[in-house]
Amino acid sequence: MEIEEHYTNRSGWLRAAVLGANDGILSTTSLAIGIAAASTTREPIVLAALAGLVAGALSMAAGEYVSVSSQSDIEVADLTREKSELENTPDLELRELANIYQHRGLDENLAMQVAIQLTAHDALGAHAKDELGINEITQAKPMQAALASAASFTIGGLLPLLVSMFAPIKLMVIYQYGFSILFLALSALVAAKAGGSNRGKAVLRICFWGTVAMFMTALVGYVFGVKTA
Repeated sequence: MEIEEHYTNRSGWLRAAVLGANDGILSTTSLAIGIAAASTTREPIVLAALAGLVAGALSMAAGEYVSVSSQSDIEVADLTREKSELENTPDLELRELANIYQHRGLDENLAMQVAIQLTAHDALGAHAKDELGINEITQAKPMQAALASAASFTIGGLLPLLVSMFAPIKLMVIYQYGFSILFLALSALVAAKAGGSNRGKAVLRICFWGTVAMFMTALVGYVFGVKTA
């Protein structure tokens, strides 16, 4: 019997990794394009890309850690409250669990039997999963999310940094945009494959919004930038 492949267990780290990689590519490229549009020398472009890479990676890691930690704190608080309710009002919690199963389609007697058996096996686990929606797959993991975001942002940001170092200075904006769209498309393909989602839609989505972001940044550079000798 062939085992089905599911992708939900990848949702936590995949979301952070995709967000980090795309943000690394897009924000670093946009920054380089904005400076390139206002400069005729390479040094400020490389410096801006490098600074954006370092600051972005650290910011992504810190932001992701704080955000997911907040989610984790909520989950811990909910589980603590649920544990207390199970100790103080077990009968009420049992009926509450049975009602959940009834609403999912089981008849009253079967729902109560299922609730009794699951409560006897792991009462807190049953309530965490079926009442609170917390399980091993979806449970918040702050450090994992922070490391995935920082690493993926760094990898994504290195690409436009390399372009800023080696692309012809007169065609810097074009090179940055072209390579960025290529990198974003590849990132979307990898993410779609890992997550089992539609690849064409993922590529079109990121390329469209990436183009909008880079166009607006370049416009700012052209309008407000001061050409340097």
